[in-house]
Amino acid sequence: MNNKLTKYIQKRNFKKTEEPEGKIKKSNKQLRFVVQHHIASRDHYDLRLEWNGTMKSWAIPKGPSYNIKDKRLAILVEDHPLDYRNFEGTIPKGQYGGGTVMIWDEGYWLPTNDPKIGLQKGSLKFELEGRRLQGKWTLVRMNDDNWILRKEKDWLYEYDIDINLFTTSIRTNRTMDEITEGKKAKPLKIKAKKTIKKEIEDQCIIDGITISNPDKFLFENPNITKKEIALYYQQVASRMFPYVKNRLLSTVRSPDGMTGERFFKKHFDAKLNPGLKMIEIANDSNEKEDFYYIHKENAMVAELQMNGIEFHIGGSNIKNLDKPNMLVFDLDPDEGMGLKEIRQGVKDLKKLLDDLSLISFLKTSGGKGYHIVIPMTKLNNWDDFRDFAKNIAKVMEEKWPNRYTSNVRKENRKGKIFIDWIRNTKGSSSVAPYSLRIRKNAPVSMPIKWSELDKIAPDSITMNEAIKRLKRKDPWEGIFDIRQ
Repeated sequence: MNNKLTKYIQKRNFKKTEEPEGKIKKSNKQLRFVVQHHIASRDHYDLRLEWNGTMKSWAIPKGPSYNIKDKRLAILVEDHPLDYRNFEGTIPKGQYGGGTVMIWDEGYWLPTNDPKIGLQKGSLKFELEGRRLQGKWTLVRMNDDNWILRKEKDWLYEYDIDINLFTTSIRTNRTMDEITEGKKAKPLKIKAKKTIKKEIEDQCIIDGITISNPDKFLFENPNITKKEIALYYQQVASRMFPYVKNRLLSTVRSPDGMTGERFFKKHFDAKLNPGLKMIEIANDSNEKEDFYYIHKENAMVAELQMNGIEFHIGGSNIKNLDKPNMLVFDLDPDEGMGLKEIRQGVKDLKKLLDDLSLISFLKTSGGKGYHIVIPMTKLNNWDDFRDFAKNIAKVMEEKWPNRYTSNVRKENRKGKIFIDWIRNTKGSSSVAPYSLRIRKNAPVSMPIKWSELDKIAPDSITMNEAIKRLKRKDPWEGIFDIRQ
């Protein structure tokens, strides 16, 4: 038997195990991945990447980690059939891998170097688009079948994600114990103001978009429904649209709002949303990938229907992706830092920009700090853009070493504000003006006047307050006319 699944087949008795039999199938254009939590003789996670008709598989004893300092041992095992990504259940005792298997995460993976060469030479770089695992990762071979899995720096660095918090199957919502006991799939619990009827009966239309489950709570204390969020994006659309249109978009999706899982989405079929358009961009291996951008005002409402709550945008226009034009500094304070110190950081950075004759604009982050945005049209490429931003952060660090840091690591942030310049690198993004944040009280990342800095906290503007402020003049009016 001479095929890539020979080892897989030889290790299993398919009369005793319900695992799928070994059959090679043609891979899809979009490559799938699965992570299965597997409690056998040892508790571990199995990462499987679709490639050339099978799933390349690694056993990861400690599981993946979002901490970029963690190096997780990943042991290359036999290829598995593509159908294995659908397997969840128990493998009988005495059989190879006997124990319980849970579908812990799944989605698509996007190689950022040539997978064939990467697998041969022992360095495979890729992005994951799952429910729980997102962003850039690398597998590096140490020796023989021992590899290392590690997280790469990307737009997710600010999200402290602990994989141990995810203890249920993303397919069946069952725990490992419930899978072992053979319990049936559990429906997700949805809290609503009224009893939820059939989905087709429980809909409303906003801005031409059909919103299902409109009374589903996505935030609590205060209770905010999916319909209320859709109405918010409908009302702010005309003010928000100029800042998000024709820019690469990534959304933070959270089907269950504050209480559920959340994940970034950068690639998907825009046919599901008429307000979006696709754009193909070549990766480092010169292979084209599908990204998307907003070109109609109702796109935000349509994204909300597909569970997109937060909107993040790139620093360049799709008409010239290699020439960025919007510089963003995120002032990210250490835990527990007072508002006085945070506001002083904003003032110090503005003074530095003023000294360089650069006009800047202010908005709340909806989180712990503020964002300063500078229209920048005279830097020629992303390298110049990134270096300029990094140098500004370095100047802040050198001028006030006890107050500010340009280092992303949290251990370097004790008692300091991180001047986040990393937003200004190619492929990165920042939260869009007027976007909601998936945080307590559903705050808005809101453009404000410089004179309002000492009056408005970074997370104090809510949906209702944002809508009231639409009656005022846009504090960012004229930002697109500035050439500097």
